[in-house]
Amino acid sequence: MTAPKKAFPLRLDPALFAAVERAATFDLRSVNGEVECLLREALARRGIKVAVTPTPRRGRPKKETAGDDAE
Repeated sequence: MTAPKKAFPLRLDPALFAAVERAATFDLRSVNGEVECLLREALARRGIKVAVTPTPRRGRPKKETAGDDAE
């Protein structure tokens, strides 16, 4: 199980938030996802690599078929 994402309040200039919101809409992301992407890009430009934490798979697990149990 992966650790939950860290939540914290972020105060932004309204014009900056509007610009991030427009970029997020264009990229089909949430504002939160866009901010995370922009932060990763900015850190990469500075030579700082950040590992991507795997997200849990969504949906129901695959059903096992009778053929899967055969040895």
